[in-house]
Amino acid sequence: MFDKILIANRGEIACRVIKTARRMGMRTVAVYSEADAGARHVRLADEAVLIGPAAARESYLVIENVIAAARQTGAQAIHPGYGFLSENEAFCAACDEAGIVFVGPPVAAIRAMGSKSEAKKLMEKAGVPLTPGYHGDEQAPDYLHAQAEGIGYPVLIKAAAGGGGKGMRLVEKGEDFQEMLASCRREARSAFGDEHVLIEKYITRPRHVEIQVFGDTLGNYVYLFERDCSVQRRHQKVLEEAPAPGMTAARRAAMGKAAVDAARAVGYTGAGTVEFIAQQDGSFYFMEMNTRLQVEHPVTEMITGLDLVEWQLRVAAGEPLPLAQEQLAIRGHALEARIYAEDPARGFLPSTGRLVHLATPPEGVNVRIDTGVEEGDAISQHYDPMIAKLIVWDQNRERACARMLQALAEYRVVGVANNIEFLSRLVACPAFAQADLDTGLIERESGYLFPQDDAVPDDVYRVAALAELMREAHRAQEAARRTSDAASPWHARDGWRLNAAAWRELLFRRGEQQIAVQVAYRSNAFLLGMHGGSVAARGEPAGRGRLRVELDGTRMDATVIAAGEKRHVFLHGRAWQLACVDPLHQTTEGGGAEGGLLAPMPGKVIALIAEPGSRVAKGAPLLILEAMKMEHTIKAPAAGTVRAFRHQVGDQVGDGAELVDFAAEQA
Repeated sequence: MFDKILIANRGEIACRVIKTARRMGMRTVAVYSEADAGARHVRLADEAVLIGPAAARESYLVIENVIAAARQTGAQAIHPGYGFLSENEAFCAACDEAGIVFVGPPVAAIRAMGSKSEAKKLMEKAGVPLTPGYHGDEQAPDYLHAQAEGIGYPVLIKAAAGGGGKGMRLVEKGEDFQEMLASCRREARSAFGDEHVLIEKYITRPRHVEIQVFGDTLGNYVYLFERDCSVQRRHQKVLEEAPAPGMTAARRAAMGKAAVDAARAVGYTGAGTVEFIAQQDGSFYFMEMNTRLQVEHPVTEMITGLDLVEWQLRVAAGEPLPLAQEQLAIRGHALEARIYAEDPARGFLPSTGRLVHLATPPEGVNVRIDTGVEEGDAISQHYDPMIAKLIVWDQNRERACARMLQALAEYRVVGVANNIEFLSRLVACPAFAQADLDTGLIERESGYLFPQDDAVPDDVYRVAALAELMREAHRAQEAARRTSDAASPWHARDGWRLNAAAWRELLFRRGEQQIAVQVAYRSNAFLLGMHGGSVAARGEPAGRGRLRVELDGTRMDATVIAAGEKRHVFLHGRAWQLACVDPLHQTTEGGGAEGGLLAPMPGKVIALIAEPGSRVAKGAPLLILEAMKMEHTIKAPAAGTVRAFRHQVGDQVGDGAELVDFAAEQA
């Protein structure tokens, strides 16, 4: 077994590998970019080596720098994690050349599965069922268009070297094909350095089911059952679970055999994932094989009780698989939710910033959190905006869903937009609860998942007001302690007045709406008035913004976090963001330069679509911004004229930067 390994990755997966390596008695080496100098994975590792600037292509993707770090520190093996260089055959070959063990499959297996089109040819020979489509080498746009017409719409255009939902476009009608092809190729070239594509028939209401396989250097293979990853947005997984709902023993055995056949066909070793598209009738087709550990591997670990990273390290050291197929069994049900810094209400736009406040549910047998960040860390524009993976387990699916809802309700994130409330709605959605799954679930249930009525309950304002009053009292007590007469009644914030009842008004703003809460002081409580009625309110601080609140005899737990003028109120499993208004210092929030369209996040301009001086219709694409590995099209907010672009292709722009000088037509 190895004494020291290097992890050629960052974030939650690097932290995850470090945890197992440390338990097995191995020393660990982290690599990091300049942007990650203070990152959690760097803090956790025994050693850490700087390998380049912030951009991944200049640090984490530079093979020579990673190999040099391994040599410098004496690491005997490199664990690639997932993403970055994990499926890069040149990196695997460089490890072999340097005499360093690559914790993963051999070069030949990566090469065989690295191209989706070549992989499908191999699978066809191995007898693995394939989706109808075109997987050839001819890549002329008109030829590809003709192939799509022959297959019949809808079709998927997929980057041959793709993965993780990148380089994939759904085309529903012929007139959209060329535009989607160009967009897919741009993204594929940027993400993988290869614009080769394949075309496949889009299966209506498909489920995405994948099989975890393992092989060792002695020719042994097993499958560790399946994961259902059907709940996706933009072809990226949002919720994963194991085992797949509705899976019969016969179908599991058939899919497991197909996955093992696929692994055996390429002489696979280590952990791999064979992904299938399954139809509602249970038939399935090979989609691709990921020659690495997957983001969603924890759900497999939770239902099998196994540590897949430990298996990887043992196989890489030449040991046989720890268990045979007949020794493996499924226990209970597990769910994984990916908690991202993104705004679901704005098309899942990534969010950057510092984690001002981060509180998580307690971990234990039923709850696990894999994360690469802690409170105070920053979510950077340079990398994937994942905050954590929240994994839960229970005896059956219904109880696991309840466990997930409880854990999400206890998750508190302040400082960046996040998808926690969206995930809660998703798990509670009747379609998901009833396991009516397919990859279009989010779009199909958009009315439930993106509610238009977002009125703030009165109790949210009352809790915010109570927290403000308690904060004022605490500040007054702290100030009193620093004086020579700490017991003076003049320090009290109890609203005492001579011959009159004391009352005041607290103002809160949400969007354009401003709400007043009238406060009257009583001997052991406050009266909080809204809409002509009042409730008696009292509270007790419980640390880190948590409050034990009582409103007219009803007790509840809440959290209120102050960040500047913002007040983040967590109540009844939901989060609300208000602004506390200082009536002596009110400002008007602006919307940017007049006539300017602003960047919704930091990114790079990769295409200018409209012509300066041209008239465009409402919704017409104007330019494309690439941020956090994804393309975002900036569209015309109304019919009007594109007067000028403020940036050229290739320019990096900051959040809120003016992109287009746009003149809207008068209605």
